[in-house]
Amino acid sequence: MDPRRQTGAALFALAVGGFGIGTTEFATMGLLPQVADGLDISIPTAGHAITAYALGVVVGAPAITAVAARMPRRRLLLLLMVAFAVGNALSALAPTPDTLIVARFLAGLPHGAYFGVASVVAASLVPPGKRGSAISLVMAGLTIANIAGVPAATLAGQQLGWRWAYAGVAVIGLLTVLAVRTWVPRTPAPKDASIARELTAFRRPQLLLALLTGAVGFGGMFALYSYISPTLTEVAGVGESAVPWVLALFGLGMTTGAIFGGRFIDRSPQRTMIGGLVAMGSVLAIYAATATSPVAAVGLVFVIGITTQTVAGAITVHLMDVSPDAPSLAAASTHSALNIANASGAWLGGMVIAAGHGYLATAWLGAGLCVAGLAVALTGVAAGRRAGAPQPATS
Repeated sequence: MDPRRQTGAALFALAVGGFGIGTTEFATMGLLPQVADGLDISIPTAGHAITAYALGVVVGAPAITAVAARMPRRRLLLLLMVAFAVGNALSALAPTPDTLIVARFLAGLPHGAYFGVASVVAASLVPPGKRGSAISLVMAGLTIANIAGVPAATLAGQQLGWRWAYAGVAVIGLLTVLAVRTWVPRTPAPKDASIARELTAFRRPQLLLALLTGAVGFGGMFALYSYISPTLTEVAGVGESAVPWVLALFGLGMTTGAIFGGRFIDRSPQRTMIGGLVAMGSVLAIYAATATSPVAAVGLVFVIGITTQTVAGAITVHLMDVSPDAPSLAAASTHSALNIANASGAWLGGMVIAAGHGYLATAWLGAGLCVAGLAVALTGVAAGRRAGAPQPATS
């Protein structure tokens, strides 16, 4: 096969896995009312399934990446996708709220490690100056999931039952195994890879501050998006049948952010990260003030999607830059940080709603978290200037 086509096919295979992961991560948010009704629990209690998945990512990303540091990259990707498929199958079969929470935790374990390893493999297939674009293409699987996968899963959950959404994701996981096995080239682990070498990355203040930026700032988006379905129907007056289409619009925004954001990331990951946080916080504040209008609510969901994906891609590449000797762990840890944001955002949003402040209060909460994340990001930039920035990782 022509080298360009081989690279394109490999990136597509990696993106298929991102599509499955994006579908399962965000579909729960669109199906919270159905999950709550099916298990006879409240919507904030059903939100614990979101938190459980996020905690699985937080634990699994650094742990699996470090322990499997010496494993060939393609083999690790295959094992991670098999585990992902099993976790989602168990979610579909969960008979009680507690078993669903356990299943969601297990399904989340491979998430961050997959994206971490896939990001490094993608970066190794292209010239150094194209790393941001290559990683954005892999992440485009997640964004396309929000255009097609999440709305389809939401629609299937509304019409057939929420369990079918997780069953469908399990099938996508198995298809990813086939695609990766067919198109991704054999990629050995670095010769000097070890658990100790990977973990030394956490000694760097820049890396820790970048992770904290994601954990805090990205929580703003999840505080709102975790409860987007009831917010749209009960506050903006959007019909339930329209919710899948609004979620598709969010995914279209994410895809737009992945395509155009990748170009900004190639120029400067740091500046893109900071600018993206400013934009995300601003849009969340505007949403909080105007989302009683269905037109404003739907339009702003698209813009939130753009800022979301731009910030995520920028943080990923920035972390790889500040940890050139452990890029897999750095990229995987991005997803730990973002899913700490997922867990904390869903939890804090649920607390705000349960306290009687209403669904729009989650957007004000989100704007505040973005401001806090921006403060951490600026602190990290200042620390990097004092220490001297490491050279970007190329493999």
